[in-house]
Amino acid sequence: MLAYLQNIAVLFCINAILALTLNFIMGYAGIFSLAHAAFFGVGAYATAYLALHYTDSLLVCMAASAGLTALLSMALALPALRVRGEYFVAASMGLQVIAVTIFSEWKSVTGGLGGMIGIPRPTLFGYTFNDDTAFLLLAIAVLALVLIATAMLVRGSFGRSLMAIRDSESAAQAYGLHVNAVKALSVAVCAGLAGVAGTLYAFYMSFVNVESFMLETSIVLMAMVIIGGTGTLFGPVVGAALLMSLPAALTYLPFLPPAELGAIQQIVYGVAMVLLMMFRPGGLVGGRTEGKSS
Repeated sequence: MLAYLQNIAVLFCINAILALTLNFIMGYAGIFSLAHAAFFGVGAYATAYLALHYTDSLLVCMAASAGLTALLSMALALPALRVRGEYFVAASMGLQVIAVTIFSEWKSVTGGLGGMIGIPRPTLFGYTFNDDTAFLLLAIAVLALVLIATAMLVRGSFGRSLMAIRDSESAAQAYGLHVNAVKALSVAVCAGLAGVAGTLYAFYMSFVNVESFMLETSIVLMAMVIIGGTGTLFGPVVGAALLMSLPAALTYLPFLPPAELGAIQQIVYGVAMVLLMMFRPGGLVGGRTEGKSS
């Protein structure tokens, strides 16, 4: 039972990091992206490749994953940020589809549909995180660092620039802000930190394949942000905790057929989002509302 709870806790930390980083562009910059799972996957595959062929150093793999995902995010940001709203969503969906295809077909690097197995546990200053309890403490520490970094960014001048662009892009541009540069940098930060989550995931699971980085993952992450509260610091963490605990809770309901749990889970997600949009559009934590933004 303890091992099961530790497993849920580690996966919660990883998903909370992903939700926090997605909220960074959704809630503070007003950029809705469906490619977050792609950045997560790039970080995981980069870590797996490095750990299997070169080094299992946690810092090296995290730095490489963050740098690579931030760089690749420019493939989305630079051309797609010239458009707004639903057009950017469509562009991000296209990038997600491309990423899934590459993950599936580039067999010499990603292992194809079979994925990559036997990824060793990471080392940090000579210590190997073989113990699950130690890895949980590592995941909590990384989550705390991402939370602190996000808070510092959104409460500084960069965060104020993002929120100005979110509320009125034309007004921000008239004020003298370099809108495209700020938005591109926000996407790079978001993608880089998603790559860090990918590093934790690859090291913890010791196995990665394309199934973990599909479009459905991006949608679930977006649901975490919306349910918790967009534009809030702790909303995505609350949303991640709720959606991570739901599958475990459903397994304890004896009248639900195990084969249908996945479909029931998706229905519950959808119903929760519809009800929140009707009765609490700011999310559980209470995000920005139209009245506040105006």
